[in-house]
Amino acid sequence: MPTLTAIVTTLNEQECVSDCLAALAFADEVLVVDSFSTDATVALARARGARVLQHEYLSPAAQKNWAIPQAAGDWILMVDADELVTRELAPEIESILHSPKTCDGYEVKRRNFFLGSEIRYSGWQNDWVLRLFRKDRGRYLERQIHEQVAVDGSVGRLRGRLVHRSYRSLDDYWRKLRRYAEWSAIEARRRGVRVSPVRLLLHPPFRFLKAFLLQGGFADGAPGLVVSLLTAVYAAAKDVRIWEQQRQARAT
Repeated sequence: MPTLTAIVTTLNEQECVSDCLAALAFADEVLVVDSFSTDATVALARARGARVLQHEYLSPAAQKNWAIPQAAGDWILMVDADELVTRELAPEIESILHSPKTCDGYEVKRRNFFLGSEIRYSGWQNDWVLRLFRKDRGRYLERQIHEQVAVDGSVGRLRGRLVHRSYRSLDDYWRKLRRYAEWSAIEARRRGVRVSPVRLLLHPPFRFLKAFLLQGGFADGAPGLVVSLLTAVYAAAKDVRIWEQQRQARAT
């Protein structure tokens, strides 16, 4: 019978790693790949029975590609530390492993929570991520942010949901903003994206209006307003970083 390894990559995730691992108890193996956390993450993971390996972090894709060959299972379930496998999703995954007719990979839709409130719109309503795949058929494309796994074969979709507890506080958001904006700027520059003064002026308000009006952020109430505003802030931070890199390139 095919076996399943759930892989969780961590760095200072003591606030959420225990809940994440508890929801993975159905897996044959739980493997935590840690980037040398300085908090209690490793101790908590071992207390939950996970096998813990530590590896230097270079990028999200590189870390996960290193982790995949370390797994003992035939199938991989990739879960972030701030995510929870729901009670509906776990048995669905088990049924796939027991079925003779399966795809080679599966996407799952996430239920996203921001500051404790579920965000149903605001541009987050179609958040499908490919997280379940055969070990010998999947590998992450090398990207600095929004890493994606490429599956050599057929891909299906699961009915169960994955809970994503994004940004547990505004402090958590601000800590991640700089890192994500930097990574996004690197990817954008690789694609040849350039930022003009007009884009600096118009792109952030456009991103707000798109999230709040076109993508229904108003239906999420005050949390949707905050998410839409922060979407604009993120767009501005990324564009300013690209603009800065352009100036530095011209000066050299």
